[in-house]
Formats: sequence, C-alpha cells, structure tokens
Amino acid sequence: MIHRQLVPPRNAQGAGAAPAEDLPCWRLDDLYDGLDSPRFAEDLKTLGRDCREFAAVYRGALAGLLAAPDAPKRLRDAIARYEAIDDLATRIMSFAGLSYAENTIDPARAKFYGDAQEKVTAASIDLLFFQLELNRLDDAALALAMEKPPLDYYRPWIEDLRKEKPYQLDDRLEQLFHEKSVTGHVAWNRLFDETIASLRFEIDGQEMTLEPALNLFQDPDEKVREKASDAIAATLKANLRVFALISNVLAKDKEISDTWRGFKDVAAARHLSNRVEPEVVDAMVAAVRAAYPRLSHRYYRLKARWFGKEKLRHWDRNAPLPDAPRTVYDWAQARAAVLDAYRAFAPKMAEIAEKFFDGQWIDAPVRPGKAPGAFSHPTSPSVHPYVLLNYQGKPRDVMTLAHELGHGVHQVLAAPNGPLMASTPLTLAETASVFGEMLTFRALLAEAKEPRERRALLASKVEDMLNTVVRQIAFYTFERSLHEERRHGELTAERVCELWMAAQSESLGPAIELMPGYETFWAYIPHFIHSPFYVYAYAFGDCLVNSLYGVYQKAEPGFVEKYFALLSAGGSKHYSELLAPFGLDARDPAFWNIGLSMIEGLIDELESLPA
Repeated sequence: MIHRQLVPPRNAQGAGAAPAEDLPCWRLDDLYDGLDSPRFAEDLKTLGRDCREFAAVYRGALAGLLAAPDAPKRLRDAIARYEAIDDLATRIMSFAGLSYAENTIDPARAKFYGDAQEKVTAASIDLLFFQLELNRLDDAALALAMEKPPLDYYRPWIEDLRKEKPYQLDDRLEQLFHEKSVTGHVAWNRLFDETIASLRFEIDGQEMTLEPALNLFQDPDEKVREKASDAIAATLKANLRVFALISNVLAKDKEISDTWRGFKDVAAARHLSNRVEPEVVDAMVAAVRAAYPRLSHRYYRLKARWFGKEKLRHWDRNAPLPDAPRTVYDWAQARAAVLDAYRAFAPKMAEIAEKFFDGQWIDAPVRPGKAPGAFSHPTSPSVHPYVLLNYQGKPRDVMTLAHELGHGVHQVLAAPNGPLMASTPLTLAETASVFGEMLTFRALLAEAKEPRERRALLASKVEDMLNTVVRQIAFYTFERSLHEERRHGELTAERVCELWMAAQSESLGPAIELMPGYETFWAYIPHFIHSPFYVYAYAFGDCLVNSLYGVYQKAEPGFVEKYFALLSAGGSKHYSELLAPFGLDARDPAFWNIGLSMIEGLIDELESLPA
C-alpha cells in the first residue's frame, strides 16, 4: 500500500507585499479537528486492526479466489476492501503532513508527523503481501476474470500494477524495505525539510526565511537582488556539508534499491512510476537541450539589452523589466483574475476552483517555519484537496495560484475513480496546472493595453515557461550526473557544485553570468530530495499543454468535453490514450517541438514590441 505523500513544493519566484492578515488560512477540520483529535487516534487504531484482519483473510488466498466460480466478485471484494484501507491511511497521513507543512520547525508537529509515519508504516506491513500476491497470479486466468463484472472496474489498476511485476522482490525483502524506510530515506527527507525551514538569511540587518529571501530576486532594485543572492549563498555554503551528506546518502539509498529491483538506469524507476517510456523522455530532453540557443540563450540576450548590459548576473535572471509597472495584486484581485479566466474557458472549471476559496481549502500567508513554495495535495478522494501557497502579491504569485488551483481542479475531477485510480502519473499531473496558468496569463494579457504592460506580462510568462521547461531539464541533467557519479563513490560538496554549474551554464547561456555563490543553489531544491527525477514532469507537462492549447486555439469542436474527460480519467488510462482524441502523440519526436515553438513564438512577439 502506498499512501500519497505531499507533493514537492513548486518554488515560486514572486515577491510582493500582500499582508498576511488579508490572506486565507486553510481549515483541516474536514480531515481531523486538531493534533489531539480523538478521531485521529481512533482511526490510527482502526487502521492497524483493519490491516491485520485483511491479512488474516486474504494472505495466501488470492490464487484460491481466482479459481473460484465467482472469481470476479471475490477478487473485486478483496480489492475494494484494500482500497478502503488505503483511503483511511491516506487521510491520516494527509492530515499529519499538512499539519507539519504549516510549521516544520514546531517540535510538536514534527513529532506528530513522525509518529504518524511510523504507525502507518507499521500497520501497512500487513498489506504488503497483497500487491505481490496479485502479481503472482496466472496471467491468462486473471485476464479472463478482469473481462467480467464487477472486477472489470479495477482492470486499469490491476494492469498498471502488473507493470511493477518484474521489479518486485519477495515478501520478506519488501517488508524490510518498507520498515527501513522510516529510518532511511523518509528520515533524511525530514532532516532536509527541518534544516531548510530553520535556515535564516540576513539581508540589511533583517533575518528572513528562504521563501522571502528568494522572492527578493523579483525586487526592482539590483542592489537588493545582489544582497539576497549573497545572503542565500552564504547561508547555504555554511550548511553545505549537511546538504551534500543528505544528497549522497539518498543517492546511495536509491542505488541500492534500484540494484535489488533490477533497474539499470538511474531514472528508470521514475519512468516506470510515471508510466512513460524512457525513449519518450530521452526525446523530450534532447529536444529541449537542442532548443536552449533559440529559447533561453536568445531570451536572456534580449533581456540583457533591455537592461543596457552585455550580460546579466544570475540574480537578474527573473528581475522585473526596467520599465515594468509595479503591479501588486491583493487577494481579492488574484481570486477574481483566476476564476474569471477559468470561467471563460468553462463555467464548471470555475465552480470547482471556487470551492477552494469558499471552503477554506487554501493556506496563503508566508509564515516562519511554513513549507516553502506551493503545492496542491489531493489528500483522500473521500475528502478534498488542499492548496498551500506563499502569496506575496506579484503577478507571478497570481500565476502560482492559477497553477495550484489547476492541480486542485484535476484532483477533484479524478477523485471519483477512487483511491487506487485517482492519482495521476507525473506525465499528466502538470497538465491542468499549466493549462490553468496559460488561461490566466492570456486573460491578463488581453486586458493589458500599454506596450510596457504587455512586455512585462509576456516577459514574465516567457520566464515562467523557461523555468518550467529549460530550467527543469537542466535540473534533470544535473540529477543524472549526480546519481551516475554517485555509483562510483561519494561526491564532495565541491563536486556537486561543479555538476550544478555545468548544467546551469549550458541551459542559461552566455548572456547570464553565474557569479560566485551561485554554485550552492542546488542545495535548497526539494525535488532532488523528495522525488528524484520528478523535475522532468514539469517540462513534459508544459510542452504537452502548449500543444493542447494550440488545439484549443484552433477552436476544435468538443475540446472542452475532451479536456474534462482527460482530467476525469485520473490514473485509469495511459497518457497516449488520453492524448489521442486531440490528435497528439508524445511518442513522435516532432511533438516536443510543437510545444517549444509556442515559447519561441512568445519571444518573437516580445522582440516585435516597440522599444
């Protein structure tokens, strides 16, 4: 059993001054009413009991169920019971994880989260046999049973599960891996989170946490941006030994797991979990890297000219343009901008998104100890998602709200598939989020009348797309280098910095000067720690959405209905099957250039604007 973990935060690039008192805080009551909730404690006991009873009934019995005359019903009943237990475990861990995300430096919350992980892990040991035993059933007999109701409902999940079959170990080894996770990668993940949350960055005599410090890269004053960069670099450098140790341990831990399971390539496990063919990822990565000169290199040359410089320092990469209007969106304006854009596309999309505001499913203020970045966590299909932001009022923060609400809409639509089939592989997980961003961007651009306002919006969108596509592929390139070298021995912090600088230099190009200190910036990226090789899903999603949006712009009949069908499918269909109605095929190498050409077209539009 795998309960869904918190999504790694999407590191926002925005900055601003939206006051915390005007921003919403979520209410987790729909999960549990507090850390001392009697229902939470009771559900933990129920989970342990249900897992033990499930094992007593079904361990060693699945082959017999398959041989029974009413095999489809018996197997369906077993899976439905397993699914209900999964739902309860997910609810428990969602509450513990979201409570921890509210304040990761609070010892009480950290203990609560850690204790919940240990208890859920211990309880779910009794369920490990189930997927393993299902995968040992005879292929032909199981295929025949899956053709008949009521088992046919779970056919997508069973067929998906059987893709894991070649990489599964025997029951005792799987149990060992499962139990040791609490003191293995889970513990190192927690150390990273708590270390990041405890860091303070001193800028002009003021101590701040990571998120506000990063947001200063959007300050219009170059001196402020430089000071922020220096402060971040100094603090990261002082803690680099810890981050290098965490990275080395987790890379080795992954290598051990991959070796035992038979994964040959460092990213093969991620490709399998994403249900995407390695050659498709390779084609995408190759297409993006080949496009660096005409995308990121070209754009940053253009931006340097706007600043009257030969080159930009790395702290200027996301700086506002010199003549950009200093727009700050209060929360009401941000809400209206996103909901109006969603409503113009489809009223149903806005209706779902509005529930996040009205139901207090969003936590927006910046607070000391709060998890950085942003995410939408689906929790359990029997409840609803929650969105975490660190909202500070800049246009990019509005885009982040649109992005996370896109995830939320997707998660709500997919929830009826149930706990086992609601979760979407990463190949499609970014579809609704990036599409929501694009809708909001186009709506804001349509309202912009002045050339400088249009330039600022276009530049911001191009930079977001470069951060989503180019930067994430550079991250993936860096990760591959780190994991491949780790197979030959431990890497020094200096060597990790060298790998980082090589990947960044290649992607950003000659118009960006990487100043001393930037070599440490790999250390704060949570995706490298929580979900190795997750990052390419952003590029996959952005290119896919660009292609989808191109179909939408052509006013293809039935587009909205097809789009909602794609989102509603959750994890019940392969991405190729879901893209087929739109005439798109990600296995075609030319597919990626369709998405990349949209970024190129926006840069063309920027160049055509009057100076």
